[in-house]
Amino acid sequence: MEVTRIFDLLDYACEKHPRPDCLVSKVDGVWSPVSTCEYRRMSTLLAYGLLALGIRRGDKIATVSNNRPEWNYVDMAIAMVGAVHVPVYPTISSNDYDFILNHSEVRLAFISDVTAYRRVSAVKDNIKTLGHIYSFNEIEGVDNWNSVLELGKQNAEKYRDELEKVKASVGTDDVCSIIYTSGTTGISKGAMLTHRNFTSNAIASCEILGLDHNDKVLSVLPMCHVYERCFIYQYQYLGIGIYYAQNLGTIVQNLCEIKANGVNTVPRVAEKIVEGFMKEGAKYTGEQKELFDRAVALGREWDHEGKSEEYYKEIASLDEPIYRHWREDFFGGHLKFFGCGGAAISPNLSRMLWAAGVKVCEGYGLTETSPVVAHASVKHHKFTSVGPVISNEIVKIGEDGEILVKGPNVMKGYYKNPEATAEAIDEDGFFHTGDVGYLSEGNYLHITDRKKEIFKTSSGKYIAPAMIEGKAKESPYISQICMVGENQKFASAIVSPDFEALKIYLGGIGVDADGMSNEQIAAREEVVKLIDDEIQKVNKTIGKVEQIAKFYVAGDVWTADSGELTQTQKLKRKAIAAKYKDVVDAIYTQDRVVK
Repeated sequence: MEVTRIFDLLDYACEKHPRPDCLVSKVDGVWSPVSTCEYRRMSTLLAYGLLALGIRRGDKIATVSNNRPEWNYVDMAIAMVGAVHVPVYPTISSNDYDFILNHSEVRLAFISDVTAYRRVSAVKDNIKTLGHIYSFNEIEGVDNWNSVLELGKQNAEKYRDELEKVKASVGTDDVCSIIYTSGTTGISKGAMLTHRNFTSNAIASCEILGLDHNDKVLSVLPMCHVYERCFIYQYQYLGIGIYYAQNLGTIVQNLCEIKANGVNTVPRVAEKIVEGFMKEGAKYTGEQKELFDRAVALGREWDHEGKSEEYYKEIASLDEPIYRHWREDFFGGHLKFFGCGGAAISPNLSRMLWAAGVKVCEGYGLTETSPVVAHASVKHHKFTSVGPVISNEIVKIGEDGEILVKGPNVMKGYYKNPEATAEAIDEDGFFHTGDVGYLSEGNYLHITDRKKEIFKTSSGKYIAPAMIEGKAKESPYISQICMVGENQKFASAIVSPDFEALKIYLGGIGVDADGMSNEQIAAREEVVKLIDDEIQKVNKTIGKVEQIAKFYVAGDVWTADSGELTQTQKLKRKAIAAKYKDVVDAIYTQDRVVK
């Protein structure tokens, strides 16, 4: 059968690749599976329940939840009745909740737990269209989602024929979801994505994975993130078992427990895993330490071909003592695919993982492109590229270097925002990504920077910060870094360090940092000197105009919750500039590094 609407995946999967562990979550410490056909049954019953509640085509339903099978049931049920799914990150601010739920005019909301309930209920009175909130977890005084499921069971016969009629009437170009952008440059916009957008993109990019119905994957990124959602549809299409990570802190544990064959994530997660075995290596001594250091150094030089025969022999000799340990103890030992998107991954980190047999495949896309535009695979991989353009899309480079995309994956437009839609999609149907790049060898896409993030110094020289920041983050002591310098004589940076790594470093030079606050650690001269040394390593690899002349070591950790990063771990440059305005002003008025 042909899959053109997302709920077609249910029948397709049950017919082609039914499996007992289609969706698996950890409940009370035990992996609890849901079969493919049970997934379809639960989604269908929930759809009956939505019809019984009066939900009709075009109505908006929000989800605020962690990754769990219930999210999938709701997603499919919403699609079946022709309604529109509005997935929302659980950790956004009250103002964001207020704006998104009001702007999208949601009628119902499904939330995961008491924390999500508090966030949504705090603004409920402002959302005139919002009728009921249903919780997946049991919360006293809150309607449980099982009541909708039970309503569906009671009314199955009544709505069976109606549901089939509604499903038949749903077109491939009907909007099935509105996903609000993370808002790095201002107020979020709601990208209207159709059934065709999702299904065409998911199916066309299936070849990326190199996996089949015998495999299982760990789902790490939030399913409200378009990148993970597309891959979830891919997994269902291919009949791959989907296991949900408990949280970001258990990723390594979960990869090893299920012996995952694939995982899809963002660079920061990869960086944290690598930091784990780098910290472990710091404890080694003698010959073991020498082998570890050699494995790291050689790994950072890895390429698929072009190295000497001696190089590849030495890499092979390091597999048993070092690389195999990394694969098995940090990735489970069975990984065939490690997808990475949302931001650029450090080339050195990627090379080192490939040397160790962990095949990191970077991809590129946007919410508005459903999302995959280009993606590397194990067979088609170049370290300087985010991979070949997906087969059913057209990518061209504008006169100013901007990447333009056209295809069945491009959104219908921004919800209730025709001006922004007209600005983003030109008369020829090309979506203007706002990213700068180029194509090589016909269809390998290379990203050089974010168009809106490139800034100009007072001397008229342009600086593209993302690649420089990526180089700096290869340091184990730099967690995040944001370059500044618009209209200034030189470029500078705000650094958010890895405080755990700094504590280990300080301990190694005889300074006990366990009782120190992050602010105290950041202000220490030894730390400022260390960060300076790391930045100078970067400066030696780039042109003089691009070099970071001054910096400030921040005494706090940047997160999405604290406002410096988006949910996909991208820098919120405007928020950072506002938070550190006094620091930036001091950088350009004082003669020394600001501490």
